[in-house]
Amino acid sequence: MTINIQTSITQALQKGFGAVLETPWESIDPVLKKSQNQEHGDFQANGAMGLGKRNGQNPRELAEKVIEHTDFDGLVESSEVAGPGFINIRLTNDAIVMQLEAMSGECLGVTPDAGTHPVAIDLCGVNVAKQLHVGHLRATIIGDTLARLFERLGRKVYRENHLGDWGLPIAMVLERLISSGVDLDLLSLHDLNIAYKDSQLEARDDFSGVRAAENLQSGPHRFAELEEQNTGALESQTKAKAVLNALQRGDESLHLQWEKLIDCTMRSVFASMDLLHVKIGPEHSRGESFYRDLLGSVVQEFKDSNLAVEDNGAMVVRFKNRERPMLIQKSDGGYLYATTDLAAMKFRTQTLCADTVIYVVDARQRDHFKDLFDAAKLIGWDKTPDGEPIEFVHIPFGSVLGEDKKPLKTRSGSSVTLQSLLEEAIEKGTAEVIKRAEDPKSPTHTMSKEELATIGRQIGIGAIKYADLSSDLVRDYVFDMDRMVAFEGNTGPYIQYASARISSLLRKGGGVTGVAPFILQEPQERLLALQLLQYNNVLHDTVKHLEPHRLCTWLFELTETFSSFYQSCPVLKNEDPKIVSSRLRLADVTGRIIMDGLQVLGIEAPEQM
Repeated sequence: MTINIQTSITQALQKGFGAVLETPWESIDPVLKKSQNQEHGDFQANGAMGLGKRNGQNPRELAEKVIEHTDFDGLVESSEVAGPGFINIRLTNDAIVMQLEAMSGECLGVTPDAGTHPVAIDLCGVNVAKQLHVGHLRATIIGDTLARLFERLGRKVYRENHLGDWGLPIAMVLERLISSGVDLDLLSLHDLNIAYKDSQLEARDDFSGVRAAENLQSGPHRFAELEEQNTGALESQTKAKAVLNALQRGDESLHLQWEKLIDCTMRSVFASMDLLHVKIGPEHSRGESFYRDLLGSVVQEFKDSNLAVEDNGAMVVRFKNRERPMLIQKSDGGYLYATTDLAAMKFRTQTLCADTVIYVVDARQRDHFKDLFDAAKLIGWDKTPDGEPIEFVHIPFGSVLGEDKKPLKTRSGSSVTLQSLLEEAIEKGTAEVIKRAEDPKSPTHTMSKEELATIGRQIGIGAIKYADLSSDLVRDYVFDMDRMVAFEGNTGPYIQYASARISSLLRKGGGVTGVAPFILQEPQERLLALQLLQYNNVLHDTVKHLEPHRLCTWLFELTETFSSFYQSCPVLKNEDPKIVSSRLRLADVTGRIIMDGLQVLGIEAPEQM
């Protein structure tokens, strides 16, 4: 069984506080953190500050009593009170080595998450007949990383790519393609984009323009223009509605054509997902069409529960704490995105039995998800079929900005496509790799163009993903490709390079053989070991807060700590073979944890750079 020193010390302090305060210890938080100054110890517990004030005791005196009543079971070399009530703790080397030994196995000391139900994560959010753009980048990367985090801790995860593949907009595109005589067996994404734009333009009416023209008493020419526009728009809308009705009735021929439209879109999507090294395939795609036969029963369920009321012929769900109702059925009997989202929520909680449902969607949808979550709670979908409470989470994220600090656009002002962004990243990464390979001392100097291109792709894509994940998700960030692909600083390539350098070191040292003991004589050896011991806690903390930047920050700190260790503690040049073996083992555990952490972030780790 893998021990965890930080958890063990936390529990020991909890029991110490419980004994002194004469209260159950399980709920006490000793606020144990890594010490910011190693001269004061390895950990610092600040719990006496708050607990002392709440219980009418002097924090310093409380801390001193807690130390007297705490049994650290041989893990702690010294514990002392500092300042107004901080408890400084220094571990024994034997305790550190004991956990290092436990961590050196295949699992790297990572303990499973306590949850037993699946997790459902709504991510990517592709709209059929439209190209992926930069806005899909964050929803895809963040969602996939959260899925990887839960999976790393042993949870089953349903990646739910909620496709916009049903309804009037898709029927408009299909009608446009058919009427234009496009061969759907040879359909390209370019054809789809043109059909989408043309169908939107043709169906755009301007009845508000008529009212404005009447108010302004415009001339007959303006009224003639508006009449022509509105007549054409109504004709287009009527044709599209006829196509949609035929689809809804199950017209087999039309359905086959609709499937070709879907297939064309998704081939492009899956190609981009593969390039982005994201785990999203056909098995993860459940579109609006999947839920279309469930919409009526969802509305009926709200009606039967007296939670949906009629409002001018439409059905709405009202909430006590706000005026804004949730519209779930239009007056003409049609359904809305909210209805589909409710059907998806019911499926994810009641059929998939997920006890955590996460939506990775930009911040503009905040109100919609508040309504969705509250409606699900009203109807009783906030518990799994076996009674487990369900957590609903909306993860809003900021925008990707250009150098002008405005949403990233092309020079023509249109949205940047995801494919063009990825191609730019790969080009930059490959150029950097080729430049470094020109050095005869570089490990990549003798590589072929194909091998360098593979590394360039890994570097470029890794740079984009790390830059996205390493910042606070709710904040906008500036897309600066030159900074992202830099091999220095807090970047993806810097961490990838550290991994490659450790791989090279292990190859030169002949790898790790036997079970040579860990020897922690130098301060930098001890610091590196202490950093490694945090990995399990960092993963669990990242999952608890759903903030990938916590893992990114820790991986950067680990690479910095390893760099200091490597400079201060020669690995292969030491004369003592036991020290060499110990340091190789430290390097091996460090390298495997960096690779594991990068894999959790969805970033590949080249063996040579």
